[in-house]
Amino acid sequence: MIDVVVTGAAGRMGTTLVRCLQGAEGLRLAAGVERPGQARFEDAGELAGLGRLGVPVKDSLAAALDGLARPVVIDFTSHEASAAHAELCAARGAGLVIGSTGFTPETKARVQAAAARIPVVLSPNMSVGVNAVFALVREAARILGDGYDVEVLEMHHNRKKDAPSGTALRLAEVAAEALSRDPRQDLVYARHGLVGERTKREIGVQTLRGGDVVGEHTVFFVGEGERIEISHRATSRDQFARGAVRAAAWVAGRPPGLYDMFDVLGLRSGR
Repeated sequence: MIDVVVTGAAGRMGTTLVRCLQGAEGLRLAAGVERPGQARFEDAGELAGLGRLGVPVKDSLAAALDGLARPVVIDFTSHEASAAHAELCAARGAGLVIGSTGFTPETKARVQAAAARIPVVLSPNMSVGVNAVFALVREAARILGDGYDVEVLEMHHNRKKDAPSGTALRLAEVAAEALSRDPRQDLVYARHGLVGERTKREIGVQTLRGGDVVGEHTVFFVGEGERIEISHRATSRDQFARGAVRAAAWVAGRPPGLYDMFDVLGLRSGR
């Protein structure tokens, strides 16, 4: 059995992960982690509304990892916390699955450095369906080529802190890679005022926020006389948690390296 530690155990994703780990083949929920004062209960099962499971909630990842041999940590917190957790996991020899978004170059570099010592799965979206959309967008961009304008639209709940979403950015990057464009130069994040005609190389990324929307993403390929739309709409967080659980089972025992859900799902070939 692989021991799994869930950080942010009192949060929306944390409690969903606790529920999804119940009965997961080959995985055992060993501990949850929360900041001091954030958890109403001392048991992860009670936090998730499952009743007492005998799974402690610790106030630091270091304490949660004590006594565990080769555990895997699932982390949906923040890019700053995830970078610190990656460094601790590297020191302890723990595998790591990160679903946090909003990484800066500095925090991403810290995760990459940790991945030289341990296996890390880092993905802006753990949903199997979304990763299928990544593959579909890549293939559509290859087929359609430069004759179609590419735009990405995303919508999330009104409490999401980063914009655009990590998933929207990855969708735009996938299209850019397939079209031999540079995301640093060709992605356009907002249009306002007299901006001039749309250039042929730009890929627009637009953001909507409101209500309790879990997550919606659409990639538009707009040509002369036709439009192709590839969409994904999430109605619950369960699919993100199920993908993360799948990644945790996959990453255990892998050699050090920075992986993503394309690796977990076997979509890397043909890229």
